[in-house]
Amino acid sequence: MRATVIVDNTALYDGPLRAEHGYAILIEADGKKVLFDTGSSDLVVRNSGRLGIDLFDLDAIVLSHGHSDHTGGLYHLLRLYIEAAMEGTAHRLPRLVGHPLCLRPRPRPPLADIGPLLDEEVVRRVLPVEFTTGPLPLTPNLVCLGEIERRFPFEAFDPGARRIVMPGGRVEPDGLIDDTSLAYRSPAGLVVVTGCAHAGICNTVEYARRCCGEERVADIIGGLHLREDGEQLRGTCDYLRGLSLSALHACHCTSLLAKVALARVAPLAETGVGLRLEYPDRHSDTGAPFSG
Repeated sequence: MRATVIVDNTALYDGPLRAEHGYAILIEADGKKVLFDTGSSDLVVRNSGRLGIDLFDLDAIVLSHGHSDHTGGLYHLLRLYIEAAMEGTAHRLPRLVGHPLCLRPRPRPPLADIGPLLDEEVVRRVLPVEFTTGPLPLTPNLVCLGEIERRFPFEAFDPGARRIVMPGGRVEPDGLIDDTSLAYRSPAGLVVVTGCAHAGICNTVEYARRCCGEERVADIIGGLHLREDGEQLRGTCDYLRGLSLSALHACHCTSLLAKVALARVAPLAETGVGLRLEYPDRHSDTGAPFSG
């Protein structure tokens, strides 16, 4: 399995790549190409070109949740595919995978909307859409976790002023139940790929272990939504200390203070746009079926 960070808040220092407040990562596993999140702008397209990544042969685009810094680039990807069709450029249309709520409007007063630029109807005009609330295998060893069970009290989520417009127009507090992650079964253990881990990284890892039938965790890549010292950060550090990770690639919405604390309990590694990681493949016929 190969993971390539295309969009992140920081870029590695030795290249012409750009950064933004957003996140997108390409996962190549079992002969499939999956783009996980799309950043907040057209940077996902521009950085992909600089990295030599072909966006015309993706098998799937997966959205971790419905915030604009993870979904904003979807507009530019759809435009790319429409222009390819107009110009006769060879391409295939990836399926869009996510939770049924990942394309809903999300007001956060005083902001009118921090959700996707595009609604479900517009996206369906261009791409096939597959919504799921449960675990969805993307390859024999890569799974989209769906709704993540929340069991650790210190990761309880307070929506505050966040709201979501539900189907039918009802406005509710936004508990971000659409937050999901990917998990890959490698020979060394799970590689868990997060967007923001709004469900909590400990909840996410525990759910990935259950879905994949694998206790070992080799690496965690992505945003952890940890910003300040408090019960959640301390509980997370205690939990991660017991995982015996080979690496921890915390990025995007993980603050410097949180990274300093995490580095005391796990092998924190530099992460940014342009990072390429490779993990040994697992034979596709050795993995047990994913379960919820």
